[in-house]
Amino acid sequence: MSDTVFREEVRAFLKQSLTPDIKRAGELMTSVFADFDATMKWHRVLHAKGWIAPDWPEQYGGTGWTLSQRYIFQEECKLANAPALPAMGLQMLGPMLMHHGTEAQKQYYLPRMLSGEDVWCQGYSEPGAGSDLASLITSAVPDGDDYLINGSKIWTSYAQHCNKIFCLVRTSKEGRPQAGISFILVDMDSQGLTVEPIVGLDGTVEQCQVFFDNVRVPAANLVGSENKGWDVAKSLLEFERGGHNFTIDHKKQMAKIDKQASSQRDSDGRLWRDNPVFAAKYADVAVDALALEFTELRVKGAFEAGGNAGALSSLTKIMGTEIGQRFNELSIEIMGEHALVKQLDALSPNFEGDIIGPECGLTTFAEYINNRASTIYGGSAEIQRDIIAKRVLRL
Repeated sequence: MSDTVFREEVRAFLKQSLTPDIKRAGELMTSVFADFDATMKWHRVLHAKGWIAPDWPEQYGGTGWTLSQRYIFQEECKLANAPALPAMGLQMLGPMLMHHGTEAQKQYYLPRMLSGEDVWCQGYSEPGAGSDLASLITSAVPDGDDYLINGSKIWTSYAQHCNKIFCLVRTSKEGRPQAGISFILVDMDSQGLTVEPIVGLDGTVEQCQVFFDNVRVPAANLVGSENKGWDVAKSLLEFERGGHNFTIDHKKQMAKIDKQASSQRDSDGRLWRDNPVFAAKYADVAVDALALEFTELRVKGAFEAGGNAGALSSLTKIMGTEIGQRFNELSIEIMGEHALVKQLDALSPNFEGDIIGPECGLTTFAEYINNRASTIYGGSAEIQRDIIAKRVLRL
């Protein structure tokens, strides 16, 4: 099947399957997450179609699509305002388990990720261990056939909606800090595990702190060997950083900006699209986004060939998030005072009341606020530059 024919097939499916509430949830996204109920409804639609995990190998439930077909699918979903699916399971943990998990772990967890029965969150950062993740202190102590986990994780995205969490825990204090870390899978309904929501600057809850008080976890839930979790974690982070298509997100941002610039006027009464200074700034960012797109496709090509993204994933993470922030700033410039009104109720897909100001600016400020964190989470930009300096430039 040619890419053109495939694109038309995807568009036809999206037109038929994206119900108004699901599409509205995608339109109102202000971060990497959409309304949870609408997202899981969309998850079930894709699972029934057999399109839930395009990047997975066919033997584990993937589609068997080519690299270009997978890219087309993600692009069309984004531009059609389909809600983004949570990445922790399908994009990150799933591919990592295929490489490092036992056969029993693969057979149990992978089908449940596909169906949506399990929704995963990531337990990496701690109050005293963020960018310096190797300093984590949450402990897992052997107790018979189990581990007892004590400590806490913070900035745990969407933990309030998840039934599973994968964690880095300290199983040894000997040697280098990285050498005493293990990777383990935990049920969120385990006795002694509690979730404390964190209200963000935009008034919503996307982050949580998770507390472990003698949480008992079977030793069979360990992924990889004890004290070898750092290597497992690095593999997963490459899927996180290299598996995300930032430029597809940028295309959605550009579509929003085009709509805003074609309807809003500057202080001289011109449409923003006709403002030469703004047009020059917009073109500058758009060129960088195009250059990044080619780099991202190289990363996808590495995965296709059976390799990994390596340090290129750090490059795409830096550029993807910083370009996204520049687009946010342009959107703020267009919308001006209209962007500053907090309208949390109106961001619900089921909201039916009136809004304040132009609808094209409804999500602008919340997107700006949320995206300020994009250069921190998943590995801060400073840490990513250190990785590039060491692993690419050999400094």
